[in-house]
Amino acid sequence: MYLLISGLGLMFMIFALVDIIRADQSMIRYLDKPIWIIIVILLPLIGSVLWFVIGRDSGQTAELGSFGDPRRREAPRGSAQSPHSQSTTERELAALEREIEHQNQEDRIRRLEAHLRAHPNDTIPKKSES
Repeated sequence: MYLLISGLGLMFMIFALVDIIRADQSMIRYLDKPIWIIIVILLPLIGSVLWFVIGRDSGQTAELGSFGDPRRREAPRGSAQSPHSQSTTERELAALEREIEHQNQEDRIRRLEAHLRAHPNDTIPKKSES
C-alpha cells in the first residue's frame, strides 16, 4: 500500500516536471521555470500541486508539434501585440457612437410624441440644437 502511494506521488512529480519543462515561458505564472523545477524537486507533492494550481496558466493551449517543429518558435496567437486589437477597439467605439445616435433619435421621437399628445392641433416644433 505504501509502495503504491509512493509510486503515485513519484509519477505526479514526474508529470509536473515534464509539464514545467515543456511549458512555454509565457504560460508560466509568478516564478521562473528553474524555480518551479526546484520547488517540485524539493517538495514533490506540495510543489506539484502548487504548480498545477497557481504556477501553470491554463488559458489557451497551443499544439507545438515535435521538438524540431518551426511552430515552436512562433509567437502565440492572440498576443497583446496583435494588429487587430486596435481595429477591434475602433469598431467598438463606432458601434457605441451608433448606439448613442440611436438613443438620441429615440429621445427626440418620444419628446415629439409627447408634444403631439399635449397639443394635437399645434405644429411640430423645429429641431432644437443641443
